[in-house]
Amino acid sequence: MAYRAEYLWIDGKEPDAEIRSKTKILADGAEPGIWGYDGSSTNQATGDNSDVVLIPKFQCPDPIRGGDDILVMCETYLTDMITPHPTNTRALAVKALEQYGDQEPWFGLEQEYTLLDPVTGWPAGFPEHGYPRPQGPYYCGVGAVKIFGRDLVERHTSLCMKAGLKISGTNAEVMPGQWEFQIGPADTVEVGDHMWVGRYLLYRLAEEYNVEVSIEAKPMKGDWNGAGMHTNFSTEKMRNDYDAIIAACESLGAEGKVAEHLAGYGSGIEDRLTGAHETQRFDQFSYGVSDRGASIRIPWQVEMDKKGYIEDRRPNANADPYVVATLMTNTVCGALA
Repeated sequence: MAYRAEYLWIDGKEPDAEIRSKTKILADGAEPGIWGYDGSSTNQATGDNSDVVLIPKFQCPDPIRGGDDILVMCETYLTDMITPHPTNTRALAVKALEQYGDQEPWFGLEQEYTLLDPVTGWPAGFPEHGYPRPQGPYYCGVGAVKIFGRDLVERHTSLCMKAGLKISGTNAEVMPGQWEFQIGPADTVEVGDHMWVGRYLLYRLAEEYNVEVSIEAKPMKGDWNGAGMHTNFSTEKMRNDYDAIIAACESLGAEGKVAEHLAGYGSGIEDRLTGAHETQRFDQFSYGVSDRGASIRIPWQVEMDKKGYIEDRRPNANADPYVVATLMTNTVCGALA
């Protein structure tokens, strides 16, 4: 007997990395081991020195194939098998967690995405080369004239649950054809593992529906919401002390930190963070209670309870969750240490 291990890794595509995968057939009882691939085909090597090493780091059941088949999330390494590849963002998340794990950083990531017709490029629910009614009824809406793609979303949720991912919710978003799923609570490394596998399952399932999944920050120009990956974050101190909440917000607005974070929050920041459509402008920083037009939102219940978490509303849907989690951990935990 044998089983299949689907090896997953992050490529070197610029400006926004994507997930890649390939299948290894393993004898029953054998563990998935080190493997490799052609990095010259993933923007991670040149043709004259093309090998990149895959080292398994996280695995879970493959809910699409079923049986004993598994998904294997890998880190990429140079051929010395000691040096992380320059595009290995997971290794940086591991380093951040090793340094600040005693503060118990927790994340909840909200992954927005848009379902597109692969031929026209138009979002689901948009008339061909036309526009639907303005935004308003679609967010968390119900009904055939408001909601498009629910079958795919429901199946994706079930697959994530079967894989054992920390999926915590789903909802229809503000623009037609736009959805969101949430991963967390999870630590700095785990949240990236689970989000990337969740993205893989979404892309893989969309193949069966002949639908393109876009995590572009502004898939439709004009008076339509962009797509983000709102990042909810807390430490043990923040979950018990409101002063730590304010200190966390202040640390994210400190000199040099705004630019550092925006540089790691995905491409298209200027298109999405315009000051409209529930965003603060990319060139301004603010935080406030219950303010979805701020860079950082403090939920109303957090102010009421005087403890809890904050929401960084700036990361784009196309951001690398390992990078976002690393930045948040280093900045906030460094300030609260």
